[in-house]
Amino acid sequence: MQTRNVQQFIDHHPFSQLQKRLLALCFLVVAIDGFDTASIGFIAPALRAEWHLSAGALAPLFGAGLFGLMAGALLLGPLADRYGRKPVLLLSVAFFGLASLLSAFAADMTMLLALRFLTGLGLGGAMPTTITLTSEYCPTPRRASLVTLMFCGFTIGSALGGLVAAQLLATVGWRGILTIGGALPLLLVPVLALALPESLRWLTLRGRGASPTAIGIATRIAGPDQAMPSLVVSDIRLPGSPVSQLFRPGLIRGTLLLWATFFMSLLIIYLLSSWLPTILNGAGHSLSQASFISSVFQIGGTAGAILLGRWMDRFRPHRVLALAYLAAAGCIATVGVATDNVPLLVLAVFGVGFGVSGSQVGANALAAAFYPTTSRATGVSWASAVGRSGSVLGSMVGGALLSAQLSNQTIFVLLAVPAVLAALALLAMARLQSRADADAATAPAASLIPPHPTTESSLP
Repeated sequence: MQTRNVQQFIDHHPFSQLQKRLLALCFLVVAIDGFDTASIGFIAPALRAEWHLSAGALAPLFGAGLFGLMAGALLLGPLADRYGRKPVLLLSVAFFGLASLLSAFAADMTMLLALRFLTGLGLGGAMPTTITLTSEYCPTPRRASLVTLMFCGFTIGSALGGLVAAQLLATVGWRGILTIGGALPLLLVPVLALALPESLRWLTLRGRGASPTAIGIATRIAGPDQAMPSLVVSDIRLPGSPVSQLFRPGLIRGTLLLWATFFMSLLIIYLLSSWLPTILNGAGHSLSQASFISSVFQIGGTAGAILLGRWMDRFRPHRVLALAYLAAAGCIATVGVATDNVPLLVLAVFGVGFGVSGSQVGANALAAAFYPTTSRATGVSWASAVGRSGSVLGSMVGGALLSAQLSNQTIFVLLAVPAVLAALALLAMARLQSRADADAATAPAASLIPPHPTTESSLP
């Protein structure tokens, strides 16, 4: 009987209905995440009015969600590597749906803060797991473009969350918006339970390749009339916890470089998302004009995610993202000097979104491709958690820079530095990958990971 690697098996067949369905379901999970993220910002003024809060009292509301995201990524990623992608994703979606629904009945700010933390906990586990699962079902030549396309659901969900909140807030109130945000993921859970497949790579690696579940998945990919090969995985079953595997020789340098990229990227994204309208308003633009210009950042991010994903599949992905971050650094500096030139300002903000926000989506795909199956969910989720610490810092740094009364030119020149550092980290990672490819070419047994006995599992 012919033996074939799982990834080769996926690459050999057309993109099946099963894979398309998985892509769509993961898109919906990420879109609901975006809906929640955007809607909480829109309901903040209503909360402030009802509970007679100061503007500063709302800051912990956003921080609680971010800290929940960090904790969820750190805790649930390793569970997805140990117990499977599907059960952890179902748990995460159900958890953040229930927490969001309960938030609608919060009696005071203390209760709401606790529930927002729990909501973030579920979201922090859901997002990296969707990236991991999507990556493991994508054919190699289209992996980056399909993963980035899936993750564009976040932007669409954010836009939808803002639209729904703006239209319905006066009718249903902030509790109604949170109820919608909780009901949507809870309604999605049974659909995921019935229609979402477990990772074929993970099943094979765990010795379940001959199970009816794995056989059914492989048959739906290849078609019922195709002769089924014996499927194996080339990934190495490593000893120790998934977390410890991130720091093994051969992976640790790439792990640290990915963390640096995520940290710098999300620092920029959250600083601009939080403070760009305020900066532009202070520079003389009306609030409506400042909001419009700021929204171009999200448009650029969506365009960047789609196009950079395609370019990552065609060219060297690390260098594609590094060039995008360098171009974004130039656009960031341009924003600081173009405050009076609206067309140039809009173009520069679009370029920042394209290069930074778009590259961040691409970095998710890069992380999923870098780690082996045994620690892939952990690698993606821990990189996301480190990035979230950058987002917290970005929100704080923006306020500090404005309080220091620096000029806009100085603020944006300083903000360009993290983009350059992200580019340098990716270029260093490209060198590591080139060396690994050269070693693999000269010694077929060489790997990014030191050799250990592999687990091979077959389909009859």
